[in-house]
Amino acid sequence: MTVTARLDGVPVAILTLSDTVARGQGTDTSGEVIASALVALGARIVRREVLEDDRDAISRALIQYADEDRVALILTTGGSGFSPRDVTPEATLAVCDRLAPGLVEAARMRTLERTPLAMLSRAVAGIRGKTLVINLPGSPKAVQEWLEILLPVLPHAVQMAGGDAGVWGRDHRLGSG
Repeated sequence: MTVTARLDGVPVAILTLSDTVARGQGTDTSGEVIASALVALGARIVRREVLEDDRDAISRALIQYADEDRVALILTTGGSGFSPRDVTPEATLAVCDRLAPGLVEAARMRTLERTPLAMLSRAVAGIRGKTLVINLPGSPKAVQEWLEILLPVLPHAVQMAGGDAGVWGRDHRLGSG
């Protein structure tokens, strides 16, 4: 994966949703995968938290990160499958002003080429104010696969969500001027 755009200094929050990890019975491996990838692009991790699969608690955290901490990007991991406790998409939809469906649609479609289980993801993406929120899967392998797809466009997506449309007329193909 070649990512030419960077997230230098961009404030980011990572939210892991897992009953097991929140109880101290597991390790936040997926959150670590996300943190490593973002730090490598120059992002500044402002918040990193693990919560149980609780819709209200997730929504409150997303609101705090966007409205009070003023992060530009929130990546969640976990809680987006078919289990009755998987409520991350609902919590995300409850707090976002606008949807950004293309991001998760692209990730689902590309990872579907590797595994039919990709179609079981209920992940969503949206914008609250000027903060981009994206749900990622819960497994470290799936997180890595989704990041390979999303990282090349994240700097531009964050810039646009923040109100900076960039320079009109510029070639928007990845890796170009």
